[in-house]
Amino acid sequence: KKTEYRIGMVAKSESNDVFQAAKTGAFDAAAELGKKYGVKVTIDWRTPPDEDAAKQADAVSALANMGADAILVSCSDARTLTGAINDAVDKGVTVACFDSDAPDSKRLFDYGTDDIECGQIIVSELAKVMGDKGTIAILAGSQTAPNLQLRVKGAREELAKHPNMHELNNGNGVFYHQETPEKAAEAVSAAMNANPGKIDGWAFVGGWPLFTDHALNWEPGTVKCVSCDALPKQLEYLRDGHVQMLVSQDCYGWGYKGVQYLLEDLIEGKKPASKIPNPLTKVTKENVDQFASY
Repeated sequence: KKTEYRIGMVAKSESNDVFQAAKTGAFDAAAELGKKYGVKVTIDWRTPPDEDAAKQADAVSALANMGADAILVSCSDARTLTGAINDAVDKGVTVACFDSDAPDSKRLFDYGTDDIECGQIIVSELAKVMGDKGTIAILAGSQTAPNLQLRVKGAREELAKHPNMHELNNGNGVFYHQETPEKAAEAVSAAMNANPGKIDGWAFVGGWPLFTDHALNWEPGTVKCVSCDALPKQLEYLRDGHVQMLVSQDCYGWGYKGVQYLLEDLIEGKKPASKIPNPLTKVTKENVDQFASY
């Protein structure tokens, strides 16, 4: 029986707080579940500073070559990572995805948000706070990330159910950007400046700009906003009225549950489901303090 397990973890970027939450979850799981199983579990964090799918693929290959037992990866670009994932699995390494899947690879499971549902919830909640009318823009992060493409798809599917609501620029109202808080805030600002008075609401399929201060340069409530993610920094935008609702993903659980399911497979031989959806929690001004206390 093995006494030690090494799990590599490759998130999309160091600079995104959601992945810092996932990292904390993974390290907590390693400590707690290592005790439970009477083994040593080491997390080998190999995340690039900023989004770079090629660097992620290199990290997966390096972990496989050094004999990691398992790898947990959030894919910036599924096509770029599928080959590296398959090579690792062929070398006997168990690979799983979190947050952003490579569904055509040999990965064991994906733990993350039901992205279509997430996009639908964001727009349906935005419709409620906009009185079911007006023009919206969608902030969408990286154009190659499969999870974000699905969220945009869900957002547009929901928007089609609201005849008095429209996407900016006749359906060209999706704004892509590098997934850093600064670049996201710049994208919002540029869109607002290029379309003065035309945007009544924003659907953020990721909460990137809300990790910076003063990212939303309008009077609270004049432009409505519903965003994915509800990490501590983002809650301030809810409290000050710039954002009407946050849809929280289980970012901590990406790491904790990811490691838990991998260890159950490696140690107990328990195979998880191929797709495991994480819970989504709606956070508003009314329940933000209760949510923050968890």
